[in-house]
Amino acid sequence: MVKRSKLLAILIAGLITTTAFVGCGSSSSDGGTSSDSGEKKTLTVWSHFTTNEVQEFEKVAQAWGEENNVEVSVVEDQGEWQAMIQAAQSDNGPDIMLGIPHDNLGTFQKAGVTAEVPSGIVSADKYTSDALVEAVTLDSKIYAVPFAQETTAMFYNKDLVKEVPTTMEDLVEQAKDVGFVYNINDFYFSYAFLSANGGYVYKDNNGTLDPTDIGLGNEGAIKGLQFISDLVNKDNLMAADITGDIAQGEFTSGKAGFYFSGPWDVSAAEEAGLNFGVIPMPTLGGNTTSTFLGVQTGIVNENSKNKDLAWDLMQEFIDKGQDIVYKTGNRIPVAKDYTIESEYTNAFVEQAKVATPMPNIVEVQAMWTPANNNLILLTSGQTDAATTAKNIVDQVTEGIKQIK
Repeated sequence: MVKRSKLLAILIAGLITTTAFVGCGSSSSDGGTSSDSGEKKTLTVWSHFTTNEVQEFEKVAQAWGEENNVEVSVVEDQGEWQAMIQAAQSDNGPDIMLGIPHDNLGTFQKAGVTAEVPSGIVSADKYTSDALVEAVTLDSKIYAVPFAQETTAMFYNKDLVKEVPTTMEDLVEQAKDVGFVYNINDFYFSYAFLSANGGYVYKDNNGTLDPTDIGLGNEGAIKGLQFISDLVNKDNLMAADITGDIAQGEFTSGKAGFYFSGPWDVSAAEEAGLNFGVIPMPTLGGNTTSTFLGVQTGIVNENSKNKDLAWDLMQEFIDKGQDIVYKTGNRIPVAKDYTIESEYTNAFVEQAKVATPMPNIVEVQAMWTPANNNLILLTSGQTDAATTAKNIVDQVTEGIKQIK
């Protein structure tokens, strides 16, 4: 599983840098199946999944292509998002794009390269949570297909933790003896404690996010920020300058009993021979601790000359893709009826059911830097919770102005 910090680096770079792409687009100008006329049509798929996953999706595509008399080209793309968008706007762009993080959806949709998903392909009853549909919905229209999901949960060392906590308050008390660490200055993680108290990024009005209503400075957000500050400045559980790598090392070496992170760290704990478990996040202040949810999606290019055919292939990817993302990509599947045997993965699935999708509108770009920078000031004791909240809102508001 790719760490969120790496995904953020790719996203930020993609918004300011353009790189060259390779691959060929559709050569046919009409829709429908190629068997109708005997003409062999072409489809091109660009995938941002890992190499091993791309190879498996290519096998599916080639088998489907042979059955339907379609020549399918599957290209592994690790370029920047802006370059992918520019290519998708051209005549030689991809028909299908796989592995697109849902928080890029607004940028892709604004660029005119996301075809609306036909009725029946995406519906809440197919998935582990309604949030998966929310993640791919913009202005009440669905523009992408969920393939995999990721969120964060609580790791604990079974040799150090004698009683699994159900509340963060209990966890903190136990942690004074056994330790608790995480990448505290990364808003991707710390958002959970703002959300538990009623904070939010952009107001969700029945599925439509309102970037003019920022909830990172309300009373609940301030309470969450105070909780975060106390972890460092009152309870002395971790250093203000702790990083993700340091936190992981503290946990895998057996120095910390609790560790807040994502499924990408399961393998490191296993390799360290740690006797550990993973549980959904304990409550905070009696409220559900809602972590951020990320969704890996598939998109059909609005500019494809074979959209109907592309949706046929996309359905094949949907039918075969859960095995690929889980068994080959070590990701968390989204299908409700998919059997998961790993106790760790099941814990993340349970947490994902109460997770909040990261904003999928273009204004998400304005969120990360102000939030991260102000968390550093907060945990280092340079600002208090109320000031931190105000500064985040002011800076996010200013950042949104720069986007438009």
